[in-house]
Order: sequence, then C-alpha cells, then structure tokens
Amino acid sequence: MPTPPDVVITRHPTGNVIVEGGDELATTLLKRAGFVIETRPRSFWYRLPWDMGEARENQMASHAARMLTAVGYRVELGPDLHAGPLTTPSDPRGTRVHGHQILRLTDELNSAETCATAASLTDHVLDPNDGVLVRLSEFFEAAAEQAKASETDASWDLSYDFAEAAATLTSLGEDLHGAADQLRALDRPAKPSWQARVASYYATAPAAQRTATAAVPPETPAPAPPPASRPNRTR
Repeated sequence: MPTPPDVVITRHPTGNVIVEGGDELATTLLKRAGFVIETRPRSFWYRLPWDMGEARENQMASHAARMLTAVGYRVELGPDLHAGPLTTPSDPRGTRVHGHQILRLTDELNSAETCATAASLTDHVLDPNDGVLVRLSEFFEAAAEQAKASETDASWDLSYDFAEAAATLTSLGEDLHGAADQLRALDRPAKPSWQARVASYYATAPAAQRTATAAVPPETPAPAPPPASRPNRTR
C-alpha cells in the first residue's frame, strides 16, 4: 500500500489551486511560495491568489511542491499542475528525469478518482508494445550486450544478470496481460471531496473537554438563635 502524501496540491473544479495537509513548517513554505490562507468558521486551507492565469499558477504550485519535497515532505501534485523539472530529496536538481517520469505517473495513479482513470495510467506500464515493462526489458537486453563487449569472465556474469532481469520483466508483463482491462471493469465509490472530509471530521470529532465549574448549592441560612430573654426590671 503506498504511503499517503503529507501535502496534496490540486486544482479544484472551480479553478482554484488549493492545498491540503502539512504542518507549521509546511505552512511557512507555502506562504513563502505565494499561497494565502482561506478560513471559514470551522475550517481553513491554503490557495493561490485568484486571476493569476493557469500558467503562472502551475509554476507556483510546482515551485511549492519542489520546496516541500526538498525538505522531506511527501507531496502529491495534481498532474495538471506540473511545470518544470520534478525533484526529490535524493535528486534535488531533477537530473534523473526518466525515473521522475515514472514518479509522475505514480503520482497520477495515486490521485486517480476512478478505476477507468487508474486503468488508463496502468496501460502506460503494461502495454505489450510500448509500455514501460517491455521497454525496460529491451533496456536490460541492451545492457547485457554492452557487458559482453568486455569479453571477460566478470562481463559474462554481468551479462547473464542483465539478461535474467530482461527475462523477468518479460515474464511479468505476460503475467499481467489484461490486468489493466480487469482494473477498468472494476467499480468503486466516488472519493469524497476534501470539503466533505473536513465536514466529516468536524461532525465526528469528540466534543472538546470542558472544565465545568462545580455548582455551589445555595447556602442554607443558619437558624437564628432564639432571642435572649430580657431581665425583669424592678423599680
């Protein structure tokens, strides 16, 4: 099961770019990236200023995602918000571009709202002609040939390892043949919006503990002492 992200940056159906999740440090970085806080009586979230244009919004959202990722947050950036190179804590300059392309595909799969969308993304990996698996198999076959060129015992051992990796990937693709279509045929309940999740949280959260002041019963007035008898006076 994939680890859920710490911060989610998405474009709301209304067009606003909003952020869910994060802590105090993430909030500081989001503000630095240009996000502003939006509050309601019982909730708050972050968004980009309005009327900036999608291109600028994508740049700012991607910049915020890179800042958060660089300090160790797991960030889910909406697929329609990517702009510029993707970075990770282990590759802050974004030089491993091919691995990052797969990472983006994984991010899109994690945020898929329907099985049909997830299946379409899975096709990119499992397609028998142009999918990631078949291309990786071809890559390891080429690596095996490169290793052979050295014509040493060590190179032959390495060549066999690469060839075995290629065969494993080919076998994996054959085992998963039709898996995307099976995923497409599945159905699942619609994922609730973030507003619905916030409302559900407040509806089910335990009531705040209140320190009640113990009621002090009204004091019963002490019985008045009987009037003292007056001494008899004599003239």
